[in-house]
Amino acid sequence: MQNQSTRWHATTILGVQRDGDVALAGDGQVTYGDVVMKHGARKIRTLLDGQVVAGFAGAVADALTLFEKFETHLRDWDGNLRRAAVELAKEWRTDRYLRRLEAQLIVADGDSLLVISGEGDVIEPDDGVAAIGTGAPYATAAARALLQHTDMPAREIAEAAMRVTADLCIYTNDHIVIETTRRQDEAQND
Repeated sequence: MQNQSTRWHATTILGVQRDGDVALAGDGQVTYGDVVMKHGARKIRTLLDGQVVAGFAGAVADALTLFEKFETHLRDWDGNLRRAAVELAKEWRTDRYLRRLEAQLIVADGDSLLVISGEGDVIEPDDGVAAIGTGAPYATAAARALLQHTDMPAREIAEAAMRVTADLCIYTNDHIVIETTRRQDEAQND
């Protein structure tokens, strides 16, 4: 098992929530040790017909397993993101196989932005910004500053913060993928 300081290398995933919109952004870099193996990996997905967005940091195979488990819980709980996240965290922490998976997830719908970890954590940030991966501190700082000092929408904040992060973090590149979702009542009014 890797030690804590090297566990989440090679990515940045950022979630930004503003005015009923949520944008989830991820870079495309895959790093193996000191070598960039891929520039355009896709670490962001939409689930439940676009109502939920999810992104991962960590081992790809582990994350894909967790995406499948999360999507199953999401269906089992009729799209209730919070309940599905809690159920995944409980299963992840207690199941012998899942406990060994090395990844973190950010999941969001128009109402909630959550970080899920294998330690049993389901964390909702107070300020509508969540980030995981090596570049998380840079992305968080940039997104918080933009939220506090601009009127930019969530998608633009996520993209700008990821570009700042790509300039600072050697494990993050500027091949950015962004997926968005919005609060259901607002989506129906469009």
